[in-house]
Amino acid sequence: MDNLQGFKRNAYCGEPRLSDAGKEYSVCGWVQRQRDLGQLIFVDLRDRTGILQLAFDDGTDREIFKKAFAVRSEYVLAAKGVLRERSSKNKDIPTGDVELFVTELRVLAAAETPPFEIVEDSDVNDVLRLKYRYLDLRRPDMQRQIALRHKVTMCTRRYFDEQGFYEIETPMLTKSTPEGARDYLVPSRVHQGKFYALPQSPQQYKQLLMLSGFDRYFQIARCFRDEDLRADRQPEFTQIDLEMSFVEVDDVIAVNEGFLKRVFGEVLGIDVPTPIRRMTWREAMDRFGSDKPDLRFGMELKNISDLVENCGFKVFTEPVAAGGSVRLINVTGGAEKFPRKQVDSLVEFVKTYGARGLAWVKLGKDGTSSSFAKFMSEDEMAAILARAGAETGDLVLIVADAKDETVFAALGALRCECARRLGLMDKNRYEFLWVTEFPMFEYSEEEGRYVAMHHPFTAPMDEDVDLLEKDKKNCRAKAYDIVLNGTEIGGGSIRISTPEMQETMFRALGFTEEDAMIRFGHLINAFKYGAPPHGGLAYGLDRLVMIMSGADTIRDVIAFPKVQNASEPMTGCPDVVDAKQLDELDIELAHPPEEE
Repeated sequence: MDNLQGFKRNAYCGEPRLSDAGKEYSVCGWVQRQRDLGQLIFVDLRDRTGILQLAFDDGTDREIFKKAFAVRSEYVLAAKGVLRERSSKNKDIPTGDVELFVTELRVLAAAETPPFEIVEDSDVNDVLRLKYRYLDLRRPDMQRQIALRHKVTMCTRRYFDEQGFYEIETPMLTKSTPEGARDYLVPSRVHQGKFYALPQSPQQYKQLLMLSGFDRYFQIARCFRDEDLRADRQPEFTQIDLEMSFVEVDDVIAVNEGFLKRVFGEVLGIDVPTPIRRMTWREAMDRFGSDKPDLRFGMELKNISDLVENCGFKVFTEPVAAGGSVRLINVTGGAEKFPRKQVDSLVEFVKTYGARGLAWVKLGKDGTSSSFAKFMSEDEMAAILARAGAETGDLVLIVADAKDETVFAALGALRCECARRLGLMDKNRYEFLWVTEFPMFEYSEEEGRYVAMHHPFTAPMDEDVDLLEKDKKNCRAKAYDIVLNGTEIGGGSIRISTPEMQETMFRALGFTEEDAMIRFGHLINAFKYGAPPHGGLAYGLDRLVMIMSGADTIRDVIAFPKVQNASEPMTGCPDVVDAKQLDELDIELAHPPEEE
């Protein structure tokens, strides 16, 4: 193998253009492919910027020609030569008008045949891709996505610096304060029997920074949550985290609208109109069945409980009588696009969200068909279709349940599923929305009590302070989420800033004074020394970049992600550790791996 001694790269492969013909270039990269045409050899050399064709012909030194003949895919080369116009141009790549006539060639590393081809939009299964992630990351689409992530983070730092924010790091080894997702725990060798927790967010530390007088803080923060994975969730993830003092909701929103306008404009060349529209949580649920509604399409929910409460159809009347509701969506043009087999699949789809079934009406060109018309009068059916705004060609889908939460979950997911099947989710369209006035609490069936919907440091709406302990169901928070195309990309709140209010909140959550001091005593004590009004927000950087890049999962915008069971196929983690390491930590495994 050759080396780089005396060789100096002066350009990337994707840079040369026809206007540069005649110049001498030195480039380095990986072999995308080699084409041997007898007296002609062409090598496509690839680096992170693109591909440049290397040319070898009768005028090439014989030793160099032999080297070119021997190279294969993914060999690492350094090449020097003169740029010239190609006789056969390739309009599919930016460098397709030129080629490098090679006068010096160095083979820096040979390569075995990779387990999959290094090409754009590979259809290789995810497990194989992640096992050989270092090869997967060579693919042009992956390189672009990681590069876009870099641009977003650099733009973030510049913007918040210009706005007067300090970037301050907070600890990775923290105290476990269970109230939310499970913590990742780290045993202490020095303090045996005690544990650190990896941070689920820097929440308490950033509030303490406000108490410390720093006024404006931000951080590109690593966070950890031991929870089940999905397309937009990983056990370790990154937040754009920020906090501000002496602010109310509008102040936080204004700074963040400026950020979104800046990052989308600078990175994607897309103008984000501001101010971004706002919608209360209640309105979002009533209209879209979701607190993160996708506004790229319609199919808004309509409540028909008042129309069917006295009809003869028990599937509708019983949920209304039990305090629930009956609601629908109208899929415009869905009558022909959803044949009976697909409608049946939608019935099964809503059942996964707790609904017992799905009633439907098809307004076909040849007549109307329905799963429940025989139980209704003509006037009742007419009223339902009028409320739906249904016309010939439409498909009306109805869910009824004794719990509004079930109706919202099922119909909210159903409208998105119908939009997906109809191709209405345009990745090149960006619809932003602020969702505000979230409930302060939500009821946990598992714990049998009300828990904080966001976290226990969120301030209540001023007019709802008296409801904290009296009427948890109707108490609203000064909380807000920023939603993009049906995905929550960030969320935050104005924080509680007085010890009295914080103690009231802990009581409302069922904490004794002793429990609160054990878990959050450091914060409660800090409030006694003068806390400014403060609030903030945290973006999921991975989710934001996923949407901006058009990726289907955050795994495609994280260099080394985990798979569904929170393992990493490439390194094989998590893995067993030596008995000596466990002894140092005074840990004995109840179920050693060999017994599993």
